[in-house]
Amino acid sequence: MSETENTERITMPLIGDIAPTFKVDTTMGEISFPEDYKGKWVILFSHPADFTPVCTTEFMTFASMQEDFRELNTELIGLSIDSKYAHIAWLRTIKEKIEYKGMKNVEVLFPVIADIKMEVAKMFGMVQPNASDNQAVRAVFIMDPEAKVRAILYYPLSNGRNMDEIKRMIIAMQKSDKENIATPANWNPGDDVIIPPPGSCGAAKERVESEEEGKYCLDWFMCLRKDS
Repeated sequence: MSETENTERITMPLIGDIAPTFKVDTTMGEISFPEDYKGKWVILFSHPADFTPVCTTEFMTFASMQEDFRELNTELIGLSIDSKYAHIAWLRTIKEKIEYKGMKNVEVLFPVIADIKMEVAKMFGMVQPNASDNQAVRAVFIMDPEAKVRAILYYPLSNGRNMDEIKRMIIAMQKSDKENIATPANWNPGDDVIIPPPGSCGAAKERVESEEEGKYCLDWFMCLRKDS
């Protein structure tokens, strides 16, 4: 049997899929997804292990931004293949001992899933044997209020995530949903946005020739407008 055939098949929900449901024990008690998060966006993220330096910086940063995410109607859920008691001990250590980039006395108030049996991690393809067969990689799944997967990010074990980018993605997706627009490369709140391209020749001509406050066209297929 080849190495490829011997490797466990990894499955995961894709963008546009309804996310798997789960009921789990966490550092904040039992939670059920999506029932406990109706009407909210959710960031589910995994980390390789408790008491590790990269994960510690990530958790401190996520915790310090928790209210920023809540202002965006977004809740955080963490996960690793550790016990609830290991999670609690690690989070207490973070609060009582760790100071990093001006952050100290940081209390992690979002739930962290105890996933010793790797049930949730395997549902979301967070365990990837060629990276590690007993630790989750750094995965991020962003779900919308309908529990639909809207964005997926994967990072290797060695490199921490950019939480500002995750926040930017939430803002961009919410804006696209609300205003029926797209966002260009390196978009940040306040930058110009893209008007969806026309679906016919007549609509293209009308799009280019029509007057609309703040709108400008670089070509028939590429019109932008100033952010309102």
